Amino acid sequence: MKNLLIILSLFLFSLTVISCAKKSSDDSKTTTTTSSPLFVAVGDNGTILTSSDGSTWTSRTSGTTERFGGVTYGNGTFVTVVGDNGTILTSSDGSTWTSRTSGTSNKLFGITYANSTFVAVGRSGTILTSSDATTWTSKTSGTSNKLRGVTYGNSIFVAVGYDGSIFTSSDTNSWDNRTSASGTTVEFNQVIYGNSTFVAFGYSGTILTSSDGTTWTSRTSGTSYILPDGTYGNSIFVSVGDIGTILTSSDATTWTSKTSGTSNKLRGVTYGNSTFVAVGESGTILTSSDGTTWTSRTSGTSEHLKRVAYKE
Repeated sequence: MKNLLIILSLFLFSLTVISCAKKSSDDSKTTTTTSSPLFVAVGDNGTILTSSDGSTWTSRTSGTTERFGGVTYGNGTFVTVVGDNGTILTSSDGSTWTSRTSGTSNKLFGITYANSTFVAVGRSGTILTSSDATTWTSKTSGTSNKLRGVTYGNSIFVAVGYDGSIFTSSDTNSWDNRTSASGTTVEFNQVIYGNSTFVAFGYSGTILTSSDGTTWTSRTSGTSYILPDGTYGNSIFVSVGDIGTILTSSDATTWTSKTSGTSNKLRGVTYGNSTFVAVGESGTILTSSDGTTWTSRTSGTSEHLKRVAYKE
């Protein structure tokens, strides 16, 4: 009898252990969270739109009627900058937005996130940095020229702007003037990094490339229209511009014009979720899986859209 009691006790103990183990495993599953993909497009009159797939868009309340100039995503936060009065807004979900104190009244045009740092650029050589998108610090750029775009790659930040301006920095504190290497006096609108290459886009169809941000080479775009923005995804560079201009390239050297299906000015483009999304005037939104065939989407607004960003 004694041996039987021992065996029963061991059996009941085993059942308890198994039950607890199963409960722990189930609890672990219920606490698992996944991030949802999201596109955010910004534009005039405080316009902010969001979409999970680039096709269906929802209008969001920004709390301002000013014109947005740029938007990026990093460190769990969307950050958009307004081209007037140094306004900066942040959001964790793209839906609810909070105004932040930038410390400047200068117009801001471009923003990026990399190397654990947000960097915003604007008029009069303005450069602002932040680790959390809430507290911003002004940096000395060494120029009074308007800066319109900024990106990061190959362990350096690159900012571009008016009069062929190009500046580089490894730490955002000290910026080196590379303008003489641009070989042009046109205004740059944006600079991106992809496939180990920096690509700057500007007025008169100007495209420059660089592997290190220091030495730059002019490329033939095949257009004389303004190129406000570009992106890299799916092994393709895509640039957009006036009268519905869309250019693509596999190497950033040879560019091919594509049919967009619109004559509206295109102002921003990004890539995510296996989709290119281009935005522009009068609420224009186009999507493409390959950069060649583009489909018009309903944005629900007639406001001019300037930039678009993506988070996975």
